Amino acid sequence: MRGFRWPPPPDGGPRTWGPGPGAPRTGRPALPEPETELVATPHGVRLERLVTGTGEPGTVFAHGLANGIATTRPFASAVTGRKVFFQFRGHGRSDTPPGPWSYLDLARDLRAVADLSGATRAFGASLGAGALCRLLVESPERFERLVFFLPAALDRPRDTSARQWLADLLVAVESGDASAVADVVSTELPPAVRNTPAGWAFLRQRLDHLLRDGLAADLAGLLDQTPLRDASALCAVTAPALVIGCVGDDRHPVEVAEALAAALPAATLHVYDRPGVLWTERADLRDRISTFLNV
Repeated sequence: MRGFRWPPPPDGGPRTWGPGPGAPRTGRPALPEPETELVATPHGVRLERLVTGTGEPGTVFAHGLANGIATTRPFASAVTGRKVFFQFRGHGRSDTPPGPWSYLDLARDLRAVADLSGATRAFGASLGAGALCRLLVESPERFERLVFFLPAALDRPRDTSARQWLADLLVAVESGDASAVADVVSTELPPAVRNTPAGWAFLRQRLDHLLRDGLAADLAGLLDQTPLRDASALCAVTAPALVIGCVGDDRHPVEVAEALAAALPAATLHVYDRPGVLWTERADLRDRISTFLNV
């Protein structure tokens, strides 16, 4: 495989040698992004929110560290009812209150959006999964169904690879250098995807958001914390839960997903056999999440 580079080729796709398909290739997003809104919360932090779909049930989707609404929406593509997406503090257009922050602060963000939107179900990815765990310790009966995708930490801090990745990303975003940001963001993609039109589209979208809205430096402090002191605190959560992990993802160890599933009384665990599941197992992931939530 040829190495990743930025900016992308003029035609938007990877350079190939020799004969091949001659159709136009593009790495541009297919559709414009929907307009979001800023909502006031009871704890005084305005959060960026997007609501799509109609009817019941309502599901709130909490994103991962340094990600946001755009990267969370694919998980909801087949989920019925009202879907509520938002950006945690320090992400996107949401407020950046004085730090340091804790998982309790993130749980308050998540709880406020869920309450204001009337959501009865919740999905949390990575950092969002940790915030959801913290919320459930305070309010174990808040949601009727739960999905945890690639939980990154439970009652032990995240490993050093996540710290270095976030440090590199914060420096790159602060510099405003698109190439430097792309170098860091490209590590989120499976190697086979990095030099494809879909990979370029993902990178363009991520760069647009990060260079436009920035990323709060106080987020780095969360990597030294844990959502819970003891995973056994989740024993009062009786709602059905789906926990999704994968083998080989250093920033989202499969052991965390296994520990979370063991701590939740009504959890089902599914483990994929390789990382990058949003790219390599998209159809199965879409069906698995929607089948669980569309009950």
